[in-house]
Amino acid sequence: MRILIVSDTHGYHKNLDRALESAGEVDMFIHLGDVEGGEEYINAVVGCEKHVVRGNNDFFSDLPKEEEFYIGEKKVFITHGHAYCVSLDPQQIKEEGKARNADIVMFGHTHRPYLEQDGSITVLNPGSLSYPRQEGRKGSYMIMETKDQGEAEFHQLFL
Repeated sequence: MRILIVSDTHGYHKNLDRALESAGEVDMFIHLGDVEGGEEYINAVVGCEKHVVRGNNDFFSDLPKEEEFYIGEKKVFITHGHAYCVSLDPQQIKEEGKARNADIVMFGHTHRPYLEQDGSITVLNPGSLSYPRQEGRKGSYMIMETKDQGEAEFHQLFL
């Protein structure tokens, strides 16, 4: 299974289109918040299963604040992350993921890619497609690939 993971598009779709084209066929799409009115656009251009959460800039959105679901055998917890102080440190969101028995925690908000795999839990942030803040300032996203044995591989990609 191939999953495209994005965040912080802030209503700008050009780089989202580029990421969708570059990723090719995917089985699932995950957006970790700050779509800023892009829900209809995402629904129109993404034809697979979607999971989209509300970010701190999605003021009037009906999107859920958080979501828990399974990808194969892996329990996934997704949220934008601002309520867990991720701009300071990802430790609080990691602890929340552990408390929820999540195998994978995904968040956005910082506009910086992040990936930590410590054996019991994976914590990740794909960065921002529209307003990247890491060195080089290239829009970023992730591809998650699951194997038949349930193992997951994560690939950080840049536009």
